Amino acid sequence: MRMMHIQCKKGEVGRYVILPGDPGRVEKIAAYLEHPVKVAENREFVTYTGELEDTLVSVCSTGIGGPSAAIAMEELVQCGADTFIRVGTCGGISEEPLPGDLIIASGAVRQEGTSLHYMPLEYPAVPDTEVLIRLMQAADTLGKKYHVGVVQSKDSFYGQHEPGRMPVAPELRYKWEAWKKAGVLASEMETAALFVTASTLHVRCGAIFLMIWNQERDKAGYREDKTEDTTGAIETAIEAVRNMIKQEKMGKGI
Repeated sequence: MRMMHIQCKKGEVGRYVILPGDPGRVEKIAAYLEHPVKVAENREFVTYTGELEDTLVSVCSTGIGGPSAAIAMEELVQCGADTFIRVGTCGGISEEPLPGDLIIASGAVRQEGTSLHYMPLEYPAVPDTEVLIRLMQAADTLGKKYHVGVVQSKDSFYGQHEPGRMPVAPELRYKWEAWKKAGVLASEMETAALFVTASTLHVRCGAIFLMIWNQERDKAGYREDKTEDTTGAIETAIEAVRNMIKQEKMGKGI
């Protein structure tokens, strides 16, 4: 039986799945796999499956935000997947990361609604330890510049970028300043929901992002070009998956 939303069924999806938000990025990621085949396309969900190290690996887009990301993970798990890496883009909160740097999430601020349907707010949104470590190792191996830390997951893009016109502007601004003071690295829209969903489903999830722009550095007077080249983040995720497959074939973990 095909899943209601992603329109995949068991046997068409690998244990390992890379999750971009943008459907247009799926084919680019799938090109890193051997023998990639388009499995399904429905709404924001585009799925390809290929191979790494003679093991099925899939790529499935989640669209924008936590609700559709959680749906994708739920249905992919029903199809047999158990290890996920979100590959996406983010904007800066801390002034340290530069446009073009990679961010690997060690946790996520749950400033979104989807995860509240899974666990109370006190429950942390954190990645699987092995996936986190494999992403760091892969970035080191490939010589990528990266930062590891907490990201903020939100539901409103314009609530971040145009807070002043929102009726709840004081709350948005207060919390943004709190994230800055606490050292939160970046802002995005899916990771908290994916981490909490993965925890409740007892599957593994990690996340890596390209920082496309740092609005705090821009406010501070730095004039740096935006970048949307996700190649580095994609290559790091592929390397991490490849290494997990190799190690698990040898019966080894972290």
